[in-house]
Amino acid sequence: QVQLVESGGGLVQAGGSLRLSCAASGSIARIGAMGWYRQAPGSQRELVAILTTASSANYADSVKGRFTISRDDAKNTAYLQMTSLKPEDTAVYYCKFLIRRWGGFFEDYWGQGTQVTVSS
Repeated sequence: QVQLVESGGGLVQAGGSLRLSCAASGSIARIGAMGWYRQAPGSQRELVAILTTASSANYADSVKGRFTISRDDAKNTAYLQMTSLKPEDTAVYYCKFLIRRWGGFFEDYWGQGTQVTVSS
């Protein structure tokens, strides 16, 4: 079994910063891409940032220059450093990892989500 646990969400004023973490545990043979998504009330879930094993990062246009995704493979953990936060960044943030379990195939696993609220 594989589990992703997120942390670091909260309430912050506009212009502030937050750092999200997502740690994977369980029977993990290898982790491929690590990504962060978000879903605001009444909206569809959208990609925020994704980082491949080659450390090639892609960002949504709305967060470029403000958010940075990184990973620590020794800890099976991804991070999302968010700066210059805006009220429109308010959403539930989810991590998603592409994971191959021992004896299995690559599959997507999601975290439980963490709330980020940016006040104006």
